[in-house]
Amino acid sequence: MTEQLMQDATFVLPGILIPLFPLIGFVINGVFGKYIPKSVSGWIATLAIFASFVVAVSVFSKLNATDSITIELFDWIAFSNMQIGFSFLLDSLTMVMLLVITGIGFLIHLYSIGYMHDDEASTRFFTYLNLFIFFMLLLVMGSNYLVMFIGWEGVGLCSYLLIGFWFKNDAYNNAAKKAFVMNRIGDLGFLLGMFFILFNFGTLEYDAVAQQASAFAPNSMLIVSITLLLFVGAMGKSAQLPLYTWLPDAMAGPTPVSALIHAATMVTAGIYMVVRSNVLFALAPHTLDVILWVGVATSVFAAVIGLMQNDIKKVLAYSTVSQLGLMFAALGLGAFASGMFHVVTHAFFKACLFLGSGSVIHALHGEQDIRKMGGLKKLIPITYITFIIASFAISGFPLLSGFFSKDEILAHAFEQNKLVWTILSISSMITAFYMFRLVYLTFYGNFRGTDETKKHIHESPLTITIPLIILCILSVFGGLLGLPSVFHVSHLFADYLAAVTDPSKAFLHAHEKVSHMTEIVLMSFAGLAAIVSIYYAYTKYVKKGEQPADEASLTGLQKWISNKFYVDELYDKIIVKPMLILSDLFLVLVDKLIIDLSVNAVAWFVGLTGRATRLLQTGNTGFYIFAMVLSMVVLFVIRLLA
Repeated sequence: MTEQLMQDATFVLPGILIPLFPLIGFVINGVFGKYIPKSVSGWIATLAIFASFVVAVSVFSKLNATDSITIELFDWIAFSNMQIGFSFLLDSLTMVMLLVITGIGFLIHLYSIGYMHDDEASTRFFTYLNLFIFFMLLLVMGSNYLVMFIGWEGVGLCSYLLIGFWFKNDAYNNAAKKAFVMNRIGDLGFLLGMFFILFNFGTLEYDAVAQQASAFAPNSMLIVSITLLLFVGAMGKSAQLPLYTWLPDAMAGPTPVSALIHAATMVTAGIYMVVRSNVLFALAPHTLDVILWVGVATSVFAAVIGLMQNDIKKVLAYSTVSQLGLMFAALGLGAFASGMFHVVTHAFFKACLFLGSGSVIHALHGEQDIRKMGGLKKLIPITYITFIIASFAISGFPLLSGFFSKDEILAHAFEQNKLVWTILSISSMITAFYMFRLVYLTFYGNFRGTDETKKHIHESPLTITIPLIILCILSVFGGLLGLPSVFHVSHLFADYLAAVTDPSKAFLHAHEKVSHMTEIVLMSFAGLAAIVSIYYAYTKYVKKGEQPADEASLTGLQKWISNKFYVDELYDKIIVKPMLILSDLFLVLVDKLIIDLSVNAVAWFVGLTGRATRLLQTGNTGFYIFAMVLSMVVLFVIRLLA
């Protein structure tokens, strides 16, 4: 295990300031927002995240890759022999997440200043956005599962607030509720897993749990149960089958929210939690098999759905689900560093793609249907260039960031399971095709919208284009963090995370690394497959000028894909409607027959006795004297009988 440093004074204040700055931004805009101009509130929120990023970079420069520093803030729960502190952990894995969250988060905040400029509730938007970042920072900085769980629930709350930000639209409210409810299903698994850990290990501290768990035999019932429950939580937060359907609907929120959820926060939380618990999962090969096949199934399933989506943000949403499946497949293969590497590169190009889609929507005054776009590459050139480069990156085009991180996962799959490699390779080819279907239908050909819309198309302001350019550059060069061994250089990213991920290797089945020649062949095949898919999309949508078919004319498999295999309808039939029936029965049996009848019976009895006793108030003095004498006689008789 790594060297554990407690309360190093050099890191205490910076460690506190990183999550504190977004919290301060949240408080300022939340409490004083009505007194602050909208333009100022956006800059307050943005500068708060930038301050966190600067401090995170400072900590990163001082923290050695092998260091593990705990910052104890206060004792939280003390009971019998159990003590749980509210404390932060700074190590290489935490630093990777901090740089991604604050760096990408800052660019998204900056972008939001231009994107939300005309929204009357922009101050409330930036308030929620700062709170979102605060909880995500809490999630990754906690030194134990309980602090992680606070952040875990916090980002769930903020996603609900931001997805339903435009709450006057009922459809957006329904999308927010769907995200909230489906995440609660996963969160129950996480919570039960925490209870198992606490009951059996007496602690929730990561290091203490890992040390105690190391004494268990692989695939022990306890470790498998704990890891499966934790994975259920990860499935909900990181949108894996069958708990993925909330993520495409999360597009209801403003586009910066989509970028934040998909690239820098929330959906990466499940990956982070598994990697943070890598020793536990390495001791549960059965659980790793489950993770592997859930990831593989999610990757190819979501990629197929993405083939026929026509909402620009929905295409990107399903691509996120598919890429998350690829990351989980890496974790299932025991390649924890590779999974995290793809988390980082994906954050670069997915943030660029979502913000680019927002720039397109901004230029078209809210239009999101790619069937009503086309010919935009000359009208919004910066958006086009950044979008197409990010699309090359996610498609695995040679030498871009996505190529290296995706190829690394595919190499692990080829080494361990050829069937997994085959399926993931097919999924990657599908990704390249539908991403360039999106590019060609949006930016090439003739404009298919109205003439009135075309007159007002213009490039987005600098607050939007500057983040796009920075993210585009990162999408190109981000892969240099993890060059394969065939380049005869060290894998910077894996080496940096080694202190966190290496302890699990002792419990993983050792696999021989592929030879340099095999690696070259695999890289060549992956690059060629991406190029072929891109060219096929070019032939289909540019050369032949094909357009998406009208949904009414679709039949067979195409209709199933267009309707997302009717998964939402299936859930509605087997879960939602039965729950509504049960709630109606509860309403009739419990609410109406028990609660209402009980309350009404009490009211009836009080009314009856009230009507009877009011007859005693006659106002007749003689009657009152008679009643008094009668009462005295009764009391006298009672006294005699006692």
